[in-house]
Order: sequence, then C-alpha cells, then structure tokens
Amino acid sequence: MLKSYKWLFIVFAVFFVACKDTKNDPDPQPSYLTNSVLVNTISQADLKTQIVASFGPEASAASFLIRSGIKQYKISYKTKTITGESITASGAVMVPTDLSTEKLALSCVQHGTLFNEKDAPSYFNPATESTLGSVLASTGFIVGLPDYIGYGDSKDVPHPYEHNKGSSESNVDFIRAVKEFIAKEKLNWNNNLMIGGYSQGGYVTLAMQKLIEEKYASEFNLKASSCGAGAYNKTKTIESFLKNKTSGEASNNRSYIWVLQTYDRIYGLNRNLNTYFIEPYLSQIQKDGHMALISKSFDEILQPSFVTGILNGTDTKFIDAVKDNDIYDWAPKVPTNLYHGDKDTYVPFLNSQTAYDAMVKKGSTSVKLIPISGGTHSSSVFDFFMGTYFLFSANKNL
Repeated sequence: MLKSYKWLFIVFAVFFVACKDTKNDPDPQPSYLTNSVLVNTISQADLKTQIVASFGPEASAASFLIRSGIKQYKISYKTKTITGESITASGAVMVPTDLSTEKLALSCVQHGTLFNEKDAPSYFNPATESTLGSVLASTGFIVGLPDYIGYGDSKDVPHPYEHNKGSSESNVDFIRAVKEFIAKEKLNWNNNLMIGGYSQGGYVTLAMQKLIEEKYASEFNLKASSCGAGAYNKTKTIESFLKNKTSGEASNNRSYIWVLQTYDRIYGLNRNLNTYFIEPYLSQIQKDGHMALISKSFDEILQPSFVTGILNGTDTKFIDAVKDNDIYDWAPKVPTNLYHGDKDTYVPFLNSQTAYDAMVKKGSTSVKLIPISGGTHSSSVFDFFMGTYFLFSANKNL
C-alpha cells in the first residue's frame, strides 16, 4: 500500500514541475532571443546633434524631447517564415542610459519600405528610422525596431512585403525576444507595450495589433497603437490604382510592383510576368524586378486583360490574395490613432478613412482618425512622430 502512494507522489511531483508557470521562474531560459550585442552608446548632446545632421534643421524642433543618452543594441531571434521554416532574424533595441530610476514602457516601432538592405534598423545608419527610434528611447522608452524578414540576419530570405501574416507573426516573435532581452539586462520595465509605424510600418503595426488583440491579448499588455499612412485596405487601393491615374513616380511604382510580385509568389500563382505587365516595362521588370525605375501611371504599365480581370471580378485567385491582406475591417480595443496626409499620392488617404469607418461600424470606441491637412506621404512624417510620442506618453503608465 505504501509503495503505491510513493508512486502516486512521484507522478504528482513530475506533473507539478512540468506545469510550473515560467513567469514565476526567476531565470527563465530564452525561447526566442539568441544573441544581443551593444553597438553604440550615444550621449544626450551627441544625439541632439545627430538628429539635426540626419534630418535637417527642422528636426531640432523635436530635440527638446531628448532627456537621456541611449545605448543601441542589435538582437537576433528565432522566428519562422510563412512556410514554417525556422530562421534567425534580427532587429534593434534602444535603451535610455540616464533614466534608471524610472519605470519604462516598451515601444515597438515598425519601419517603412526599404529598398536598401543596409538601411534596416540593426545597422544603425544615420538618417534612417533607427535614429528616430533612438530619439523616442531618449524621451523615456525602451524601443525595439524589427528589421523584418528579408533584412539583417535574414537578408537571404525573401521579404514578405505588405503581407499580413508574413509581417505580423515574425514581429510578434521579435517582441517576445525583446522581452527576454529586457529580463537578461534587468531593465526597469513596467510591462506595458505600445506599437507604432509609418507607411509599410503603419500596415505592419495594424496587422500586429490585430494579431495581438485577437490571439495574444493575455501575453502582451498592449496599451496603444499609432499607425501612419498604411495601405490597410488593399482591395480598394488596387481598385483605385486601376480606375484612376497614379502619380507615376518611379519610387512609388517600385512598391506597387513589389506587392504584386510578393502576392504572386506567396499565393502560388506563379504566373509569367507578361501576365501582369506590357512592354517596354515588362523587359525592365524582368531585368531589375521591383527595383525597375518606371515613371508612368501604374495602370499604364499593366496588361489590359489583367486590369479587366480585377475590375470585373473574374481573376478570383489574385483578388482573393489581395483580400487576404486587408486588415481594416475589425474593432480595435486599445487606443488606436490613424494618421494620414490627405494629399498622399503614394498610399491613398482612402486607406485610413475606410479603416476608421469600418472600425467604428464594428463598434470600436478607441480608434481616432487624424487627417493631416495638405500632408503628402513624406511631409506628414513629423506630425505622425509627434502624435505618436504624445499618444505613447499618455498611455505608458496606465
């Protein structure tokens, strides 16, 4: 009889150890973070000089926000591609050096479209979004900027440009790695999280927010989201490009070509490029891919049959691929600001307007639309940055 109780005790002991809450473990083993390296230490004075040198004299208007020097780290972490392949990706983390007595919130900032791999945050190149991240950190935040799959440590993996799942899942893994970095460095974190981003970063941020609120709400204490000029309504955006003339700027067309090629690859359409493009632009894209420099209204470089198939609804495979990446029609729970210049010719303002309308219709009371009167895609960045700072500051200790 005693022997049977002994075995019962062993079974319960094993079960207890196996089910122990790792949040109470003083030294949990990292599951995502694989490496962290201190890259730079920048004083408060040098950071003020750097922001003006990077972005011009007008950036000095934001220098009054700088309260601390910072440390810049590169971190590497484990994640997966959209096909489930395990890879190592990377990103940047900035930490204020002079605010050790303050409880700091974590801000995860998503960068915009990058055509140069060396502009990814973990390279810490001047005049890139890593500098803006450093400024935000100096105001009193721990700041993380993921490189995204396709940059930094994962530069040999195709970038899932403007793809909902391919962007959001890996960036959530980045936040998990940052949390492990915070524990490793024993940083004074208050467990609150804010997320934000502009342009492609706006799209990725809203995709992350949707994923976190719907699937990982108990894992992350998300307090606020700031999204600037993102293409949240892919379906309406593409319809707009096919029905109306675009700006014809070559840099804009690069992004549109890239989205089209990405969806063709990820959704297994595997069509010949001549299905989408006409000559002489076809040859340029065959040679240079999305880096081709084509100054023409986007509809004028497309095959008429492709345009017709989208507008009359018969190209169901491509239409479904686009729709799978719409992220505007849901109800955010945390304070969510949508910033957008109403003269944006790169990412149409309709994206933020239709997102706001749909979210309110779904019952959200936490979303705000902040139109920037006369704002273009580039001129609205400062308004977005300042608005993001004030939104995050208002929510960081709640």
